[in-house]
Amino acid sequence: MYDRILVPTDGSDAAARAAEAALDLAAKLGASVHVCYVVDEGASTLLLNTSGMGPELDALREAGESATATLAERADARGVPVTTAVVRGLSVSEAIVDHAREEDCDLIVMGTRGRRGLAHVLGSTTERVLARAPVPVLAVAAGTGADGLDAGAGPDIKAASDARVGGTSRASGDDETTDDAGADGDA
Repeated sequence: MYDRILVPTDGSDAAARAAEAALDLAAKLGASVHVCYVVDEGASTLLLNTSGMGPELDALREAGESATATLAERADARGVPVTTAVVRGLSVSEAIVDHAREEDCDLIVMGTRGRRGLAHVLGSTTERVLARAPVPVLAVAAGTGADGLDAGAGPDIKAASDARVGGTSRASGDDETTDDAGADGDA
């Protein structure tokens, strides 16, 4: 089943919902959780001015430390083994996929935000992770809580992931939800 679940966060409500679902799933399966925050260097306008880059990247790193620490506290409170990391990348989605490989994660749980029209066509961080991830991805839709998963969700997630077209496993049936997780402009 799943032993190590990656939970990317950007500190948003969508990421918090996904984290709650991941923590519930981890507790039910006896899995550990690895929380990661990506400092999006690709979206930083300060890359054009390297003299001002240090303080801005430090602030983003601090935001990442805070976001991952908050989720680590929630995991500890539930007795779920947890590790955290703040990583840097030029693409949030690529950094998430790379981090899942490096940490030997066997499931990625990400939050989504509803999108329609052109924003849907242009894609999102979650969609890019779904397209590239070497492991199943559970996209937790906006408005879906951890209660959207049940004790049997593990095998269902795997089956849905293995049969997916475009790579999505969802915790709800909202077909227009596509989304975002990561500290980014990658959405």
